[in-house]
Amino acid sequence: MNNWKKVFAIIWTGQFFSILTSSLVNFAIILWLTFETKSAETLAFATIAAMLPQGILGMFSGVFIDRWSRKKIMILSDSFIAFCTLILAFLFYFEQAEVWQIYLLLALRSIGSAFHAPSMQASIPLLAPESQLLRIAGINQMINSACNIAGPALGALAITTLAMPVVLMLDVIGAILACTSLAFVKIPNPPPGEHAGENNVLQDLKEAQREVVSHRGMPLLLILSIIATFFIMPVSVLFPLMTLNHFSGDAFQMSLIEAIWGVGALLGGVALSIKQYKINKITLINLTYILLGAGFTASGLLSPNAFVWFVVFTAFEGVIGSLYFASFTAVIQTKINPAILGRVFSIYMSLSMLPSMLGLMSTGFIADHVGITNTFVIGGLVILAIGVISFCLPSLLQVGKLTVNGKTRNI
Repeated sequence: MNNWKKVFAIIWTGQFFSILTSSLVNFAIILWLTFETKSAETLAFATIAAMLPQGILGMFSGVFIDRWSRKKIMILSDSFIAFCTLILAFLFYFEQAEVWQIYLLLALRSIGSAFHAPSMQASIPLLAPESQLLRIAGINQMINSACNIAGPALGALAITTLAMPVVLMLDVIGAILACTSLAFVKIPNPPPGEHAGENNVLQDLKEAQREVVSHRGMPLLLILSIIATFFIMPVSVLFPLMTLNHFSGDAFQMSLIEAIWGVGALLGGVALSIKQYKINKITLINLTYILLGAGFTASGLLSPNAFVWFVVFTAFEGVIGSLYFASFTAVIQTKINPAILGRVFSIYMSLSMLPSMLGLMSTGFIADHVGITNTFVIGGLVILAIGVISFCLPSLLQVGKLTVNGKTRNI
């Protein structure tokens, strides 16, 4: 761990190019589907295809992440995703690509993601001191935010200047760089548990459940996070429609709102990465619920002529969302036994994806029957209430503290 900065510099270099090229290619595929089909339903199905396998497999993938070499899993996952993209590139090159084939290959890429993302998160506590986990989470947020800002712009540029097979090959190159960077670092595996190799999948999942329950307040933290996500995701899906319908915006204003959230998230990551903070991370998480809920509510109450304020609130919400995710990740990485961490992260990611898909499928119903502005207000008030309630739960606040040699401190 003394060389953690050097190790993460190598890993982040490869991951940056991998995430950037994936973001670029994902947006290029969305544009291609939009131009070819002009169907919102097609885009919704494509997104579901890219999420559903990860959501289902994530319930079990953590078992194997905790059993196998996490470094090999990440390299194999990236390689599998690159292979799927390569097949899609060949289909486009020979002009054989059809929408159903894109659905299938997006679903296969999602299988790789079900193993890669939890493996990465579960490896971080094995590579860096506990005191640095929040800073590392902040830097990860910076990288993801920067790629989410630049990816769509580069994707739009690439699809207008390059042939689709060439665009897809960029993702293959990004995966090769990520695998190469991982090959140059040593990622230790946690010590095997007492019953390693003896348990079946269900017993391993029960072991993860026992680990979570053993930390007083931890189940509450996970449940409240999943409930909050259930209300956050439908609201986030409606940002383009809010811009278009309520504020009578155009394509530029819609893209501005998407980018400004990413800018806010980037600033939040920068704030976390520049120094260590001694604040109780559960206190910070509860505050982010309140501030994010207030931002959504205020956005829903804006008049149709207040688009500038919508931009301001969106940037603010991006900052708060970044602080929330980084703090939540750092708490889980600090409190949960590294040998169980792959299971906890994969199951949590799966359960959190369900609201995303529900929000995606119910966007039309929400917009038509509840109203876009009402959805912002209702979702915002519920999220705000979760934050207020969280401050009234002593067992939850205790999760943000760590007792070592009889002394208690904030994590």
